[in-house]
Amino acid sequence: MRRVVRVFWGPRPEPVETLAGRWKRTLDGITGLLPGAASPGEGTGTWRQVRGSGPETELPADEGALLGALRVAQAAEDWSDLTGTALRLERADEPGRRTEISGLAGGAPEFLLQSFVVTLHAPDGVEVPEAELLAVLAREWEPDFGDVSDDDVLDALEDDAGYSVGDPVVGRFGYLSPARAALVPEGLGTAREELPGGGVLLSLADPGAGADVVAAYERLRDAGALEPLPRPMDRPVL
Repeated sequence: MRRVVRVFWGPRPEPVETLAGRWKRTLDGITGLLPGAASPGEGTGTWRQVRGSGPETELPADEGALLGALRVAQAAEDWSDLTGTALRLERADEPGRRTEISGLAGGAPEFLLQSFVVTLHAPDGVEVPEAELLAVLAREWEPDFGDVSDDDVLDALEDDAGYSVGDPVVGRFGYLSPARAALVPEGLGTAREELPGGGVLLSLADPGAGADVVAAYERLRDAGALEPLPRPMDRPVL
């Protein structure tokens, strides 16, 4: 089963050293929540950097190595100061389980959202700490909104609620920045957790309950909590 944990925000220029620190803390959080990785050298449990061209290479999850990888990525892209600096990692864990990560951050684009996405591949029935992973991303990247979704949820939102890629969205779980959180209707979802900085983490539906996700998405959209950032964008959050 493929599950996606994602956060998005608008323009927020940051030096590469700040990005490296955010990446390091995020990887630490993910590793703490997804146990079962084997020791380095066994072919599993080790983060590997994925590039558009060329072989994958091992990338230690320490701030110095991450800083070096981000500097190389930044130097290779003439427009990284505008679009953001991109980095992609993968890790194989227990048999049948794989974690993929992609981040685009530190830029000031007027139309392209910055993002951090964790894609989890695991056998059906395997429990994954989805809400906790979303909370890690929300704490470390201070996003505008975020969600936990799978292919069925995203299909339901597109087919039944008119969701378009790039719009603010929630899934089984959702994160909303403070201004969005202030517009959440009373009684929505089964749980609400306040996070540092004033954002909220919402528990909205159980696995397989696509209709409940659609209903929650529509209530939030109608309340104005999922209003897109104005284009051209001039701030990271609503």
